[in-house]
Amino acid sequence: MHGKVCLVTGATNGLGAIAARRLAELGATVVGVGRDAARCDAMAAAIRAATGNPQVEFLVADLSSQAAIRTLAATFRTRHAALHVLLNNAGAYHFQRGTTQDGIERTFALNHLGYFLLTQLLLDRLQASAPSRIVNVASSAHRSAQLDLVDVELTSGYRGWTAYANSKLANLLFTFELARRLAGSGVTANAVHPGWVATRFAENNMRGLFAVLRPFYRLYQRCTAIAPEQGADTLVWLASAREVEGVTGKYFRERREREPTAAAKDAALAQRLWELSERMVAR
Repeated sequence: MHGKVCLVTGATNGLGAIAARRLAELGATVVGVGRDAARCDAMAAAIRAATGNPQVEFLVADLSSQAAIRTLAATFRTRHAALHVLLNNAGAYHFQRGTTQDGIERTFALNHLGYFLLTQLLLDRLQASAPSRIVNVASSAHRSAQLDLVDVELTSGYRGWTAYANSKLANLLFTFELARRLAGSGVTANAVHPGWVATRFAENNMRGLFAVLRPFYRLYQRCTAIAPEQGADTLVWLASAREVEGVTGKYFRERREREPTAAAKDAALAQRLWELSERMVAR
């Protein structure tokens, strides 16, 4: 990975932090993204110290904000002429419905539109740097999706699990449509289910009445979840391994291609979602 530039979102903790460190260990120039400036500075310093790789920096951005995504992309472009790996990892699970500063339901805004917009803004860099790779962190939760493009924001009947599952189906639809559009360009696009991983994902948003669930959630994690290093393994493999050079439009878990749902492979649905997403990020 020497000479390669990798951008990793959601990189101040959990899977993203491990992926950023592992890519730095492989010699890549790593640009991490996080929401909190102090945590970004601390993680950048920790990765540089742990790997001996000085080519590690972090940029601050709330990827639920379209303005912040545009600023992030512009800042990246001023600092880096190339981009070889875009690892879209930042995501969240919200137990209660809320909206972003753009007025969009926050799960869909971050988990899907964040991937979509950042990828679009950096796509020319990826194409100019080919062979290059886009890795989108999805989830087997997509199997529970009830995605209705008429109401992707769940304005009525909001449930946290449905919102999350829908966003993960959107990740797969986006990945497969992106792979179709980029065929022959030298840019690959793949999705990965990291598994049920022992991180603080979802727990951080257990507020109000949901806060009482935290002890039970932690106990369940300890009994059933895999280690974060194991969860991040396939992310890093897709970003770096020679054996997947040129492989595109696939869904992986534990370094093996997996079969998604029929809905995830619905090309017409993917096209409609793409068009809707373009409208939702239009300035």
